[in-house]
Amino acid sequence: MTGTTQADAPMRINPEFKTAIRLQRSVLAPIERACLAWLAQRMPSRVTPDHLTLLGFAAMLIAGACYVGARWWPSALLLVNVMLAVNWFGDSLDGTVARARNKLRPRYGFYVDHIVDAFGILFVMCGLALSGYMSWTVALAMLVVYFLLSIDVYLATYTIGTFKLSFYKLGPTELRILLAIGNIKALVRPTVHVLGERYLFFDAAAVVAIALIGVVVIVSVVGNTVTLYRAERV
Repeated sequence: MTGTTQADAPMRINPEFKTAIRLQRSVLAPIERACLAWLAQRMPSRVTPDHLTLLGFAAMLIAGACYVGARWWPSALLLVNVMLAVNWFGDSLDGTVARARNKLRPRYGFYVDHIVDAFGILFVMCGLALSGYMSWTVALAMLVVYFLLSIDVYLATYTIGTFKLSFYKLGPTELRILLAIGNIKALVRPTVHVLGERYLFFDAAAVVAIALIGVVVIVSVVGNTVTLYRAERV
């Protein structure tokens, strides 16, 4: 008879879990909070936060499919914008509804919400690459910097206890709006001239975004490292 190894033991949840402080200082945050609170108060009781999370996830999956369809039907880019709005509704409202009903599940909600976001951005970027409006190399580079930033945010949430939802006044809502504007621009004119050369609009825009996010990651990593070093001097 063999004993149960540590690896075989059932996973247990840490009872000492402490909810992190949420920092949301984006440009639209005050308006967004008021709007979400208004919607949460009027949400039918049969609609649960899980339903809203699934709605937001489905919207990102459909958005990726619409990008693929834009390869043959460019107007599908406008359907992506509709899906971005649906994603905002589901992804932003699920936590607000849970708080309004006093039915918070902080660990479950945090994990599910952000793993769904990770798959959502994967669908969107792969859809963009398959659409022909962005090259695969740029799409993969965008995914790398996005996931690096996400990893930094989640590690800081665990180690520092602060969950940062925005950087330099830009949060998920502002990024959705910028992407929607980009979709309209790509529909009207899918290429741009830079230094005498023609590039796909989304490639040029994404390279700028990659550089900016890269700087944000470096600054954030250095800042978090210094904060933790000072907190735990040997």
